[in-house]
Amino acid sequence: MNNDSKLPDQSGLPPANPSGSVVPTEVKYDNIAIDDQPFSIFSEFEKRLYAWSASLAAFSGPVSSTIYYPALNLLAADLHTTATKINLTITTYLIFQGIAPTIVGGISDKYGRRPALLVCFVVYIAANTGLALQHSFAALLVLRCIQSSGCSGTISISNGVVSDVATRAERGSYVSLAAMGQSLGPALGPIIGGLLTHFLGWRSIFWFLDIYAGVMLLSILLFMPETCRNIVGNGSVRPQRWNVSLVTYLTQRKLRKNNVPVAHDTIQNKKRPSLLASLSILVEKEAALLMIFCAIYFSGFSMITASLPSQLSSTYHFNSIQVGLCYIPIGIAAICAKSVVGWLIDWNFRRHCRIQGLEIIKSRQQDIDDFPAERARLEVSLPLIIIACVVVIPYGWVMELAHPPLGAVIVLLFFIAFSASGLMQTITVLLIDCHPDSPAAVSAANNVLRCLLAAGGVAIAVPLFDKLGRGWTGTLLALIYAVSCLLLWVVVLKGPGWRNERKLKREEIEEKREEEGRHRR
Repeated sequence: MNNDSKLPDQSGLPPANPSGSVVPTEVKYDNIAIDDQPFSIFSEFEKRLYAWSASLAAFSGPVSSTIYYPALNLLAADLHTTATKINLTITTYLIFQGIAPTIVGGISDKYGRRPALLVCFVVYIAANTGLALQHSFAALLVLRCIQSSGCSGTISISNGVVSDVATRAERGSYVSLAAMGQSLGPALGPIIGGLLTHFLGWRSIFWFLDIYAGVMLLSILLFMPETCRNIVGNGSVRPQRWNVSLVTYLTQRKLRKNNVPVAHDTIQNKKRPSLLASLSILVEKEAALLMIFCAIYFSGFSMITASLPSQLSSTYHFNSIQVGLCYIPIGIAAICAKSVVGWLIDWNFRRHCRIQGLEIIKSRQQDIDDFPAERARLEVSLPLIIIACVVVIPYGWVMELAHPPLGAVIVLLFFIAFSASGLMQTITVLLIDCHPDSPAAVSAANNVLRCLLAAGGVAIAVPLFDKLGRGWTGTLLALIYAVSCLLLWVVVLKGPGWRNERKLKREEIEEKREEEGRHRR
């Protein structure tokens, strides 16, 4: 069948109105509402570059959490405190990692990705400098909270960048790029920390983080453009004068040179998300169920990774370097999961489009009002849930042995990390799909439940091991994982209806706001 007559004109941008603004038009193509403007003016290379940059920025949060795991015993000795108190710094770090992004995500969606990232890294650098110079447990505890507040918001911002430049049809692979840093942080952190602690002492950990943060701050300041759609639209709208990078300046000059119309009024008149939009997202039915599910799996994964150094030290008498090397399979699993699961997410989206008789046009955003987005995304999670449930039980019982085979431990850790990383990615993609106007805020909301539950899990891990043993703890985790699947089942059944209810409610609010505006005039 010839569809040429249905294709929108793609010869260039839509005509400009007399004021110079691009006039958005909407066409229908095979029952999908498509904006006649390209979803993003950035090239494929640029979009991937920005996703990688966001991933490197998001690396700061998880790597800071785990990088000093191998140094816990040395910290306790040098600061004349107990291992239990030192573990408290992990718990408080996770608590602030959950709370801080609720504010940072709102700033990112309202004022832009760049200013939010710059503020995050300034705070992060100050905290790392203090941590490298402090000499007391109280200072360590307080500065770790400030450090977490500075770097934790980068995760929600990275997901926001992906939502800015990638359509729903390609979002799985882009989220996998942006989430690579989040997944590699827990794996590479102990390796880097072990090497630095062994050769240079534990203070070198924080100087290393300072150098990394300084490089990121300078790179963002000079090269990363603003991508927030509430600020720059598809990239053709100028950001605030103070929010211009070198790349943005060169891009705008190129557009003016080629006489491409650049909008000035469209975005300024658009109502931007609230700074605390993430708090309202927490009470939405669909989002709450997805976030609770995500928090349960992340909590179990955090319990395993946080308790691993002490288990390896007591069982195998490993030093800090050897402990760090045992996290390598977790990092490899994260890389594999991001590649494989990202491809599966996009493939399943295309498969459901074919089933629905829908065509996907590259660089155009698809409307999911009448599309089973929940089913298309969550079908990918089913095999990952099975892997998680099947693997965590033998891991617990193997670690229960007096002399557990190290090879078996490493293999099981790989599959635990693979399933956890893949599940986080799947849930993140669906949450962003359902909240395209506030992707950073929804990521921050997800972070709240995830990190707070993980903090509780890390706090009770050792008492739980002592009470039940590692074998029965692993069995209990698998049971909780299995029962939590009911949450996803409810989302698949009820999610589309809840999504339409939210849309109607938003439209009613917008109509009332417009009517009030007309009355004022």
